[in-house]
Amino acid sequence: MFSKILVANRGEVALRIMRAARELGVKTVAVYSTADKDTLPVAYADEAVCIGPAPAGKSYLVMSNIIAAAVTTGCEAVHPGYGFLAENADFARACADNGLVFIGPAPECIERMGNKAAARETMTACGVPTVPGSDGVVERVEDARAFADEVGYPVLIKASAGGGGKGMREVHDPADLESAYTAAKAEAAAAFGNDDVYLEKLVLRPRHIEIQVLADDFGNHVALCERDCSIQRRHQKLLEEAPSPALDDELRAAMGEAAVKAVEAVDYRNAGTIEFLLDESGKFYFMEMNTRVQVEHPVTEQITGTDIIKEQLRIASGEPMSCADRAPFSPNGHAIEFRINAEDPANGFRPCPGTITRFDVPGGPGIRVESYVSAGSVISPFYDSMVAKLIVWGQDRDEALARGRRALDEFKIEGIATTIPFHKRVLDAEIFQRGEARTDFLEVAFGEE
Repeated sequence: MFSKILVANRGEVALRIMRAARELGVKTVAVYSTADKDTLPVAYADEAVCIGPAPAGKSYLVMSNIIAAAVTTGCEAVHPGYGFLAENADFARACADNGLVFIGPAPECIERMGNKAAARETMTACGVPTVPGSDGVVERVEDARAFADEVGYPVLIKASAGGGGKGMREVHDPADLESAYTAAKAEAAAAFGNDDVYLEKLVLRPRHIEIQVLADDFGNHVALCERDCSIQRRHQKLLEEAPSPALDDELRAAMGEAAVKAVEAVDYRNAGTIEFLLDESGKFYFMEMNTRVQVEHPVTEQITGTDIIKEQLRIASGEPMSCADRAPFSPNGHAIEFRINAEDPANGFRPCPGTITRFDVPGGPGIRVESYVSAGSVISPFYDSMVAKLIVWGQDRDEALARGRRALDEFKIEGIATTIPFHKRVLDAEIFQRGEARTDFLEVAFGEE
């Protein structure tokens, strides 16, 4: 096991990684921008290094500053968390070039699976079901139109290097194709420095199901059940639960086998997520792979009894994962994660940075809160608006729902607007209570886009 690692991130995920490392006897080094000087992760770490001013482009995204911090403090490895440089193959290579272990997959895997068009081709070749799509990158709008005419509308234009819904456009009418194609390429170029796009047949009213995977250097490849991430706004997840109300044991096994097949096909190592679309007939299709730990990993931890961050550290240090002998996994109970963001759901989810004047977290059995703030903390406008993650566990879904209602009522945050009221509305929605939510949940349940 490593003796010291650097955590190349901020906020709740930085603290989550540091806590796991401390339990394994591993010292941690925090990096921080000037805006984050007084945050809890900086105080919690064994050492801390300032890497630049508040804008992420001048601090958390500056590879040379992070590498220098790791080298000068004597770290052996770097954990990227999620966001920022977590899926940046150049950063993974820079770590290796400077004698540091990147706690994640090899840069070749990041590139291969990070390019959505290339990932589709790889999955098709290894027999994992994929949505009908274009043969690689679509270079001209004329080619996009030919594909759409062949498979039929609606279609989905997606950035090859994309994520988080950027560079993505739905097209339901042939008259809108050219403008959507142009807009997707422009947004992709601005977000990722790469304007390549490809097309897929749009699966209507799917569920978004993802499979957590782990793979080590000892031939162990495991799927840790599924998460249902169907409740989204503009392709951004808002609430996740595990297991999915839509899966029975047979479908769970089939999707888990497909996820493991995907991992084996690219010789993947460490933690990752295979994301699928599940249509109304029960057929599932590969969508993409996230080559990092996910925001919603706690719900999987709660139903499998697995500490995914610790497993990442074990695998990266050259040890076998500790949970392989428990595969295949079956879900124990039910877990739901509520993303508590500094956003105003009554005003189009407008970001609400500011100073928190009250922060009272819920307690009791089956309650887990991942956060990095307290009363007096300042939510900066420079970064993601997440304040906390509330995770509830119950022996079954009904208990998890009841526990979620209680916990949301007890969670008191003042000084900023948050998404707590929105989550209460979700739990009150009959379609969610029945376990029937799909990716169009906001439109169906609340009449929102």
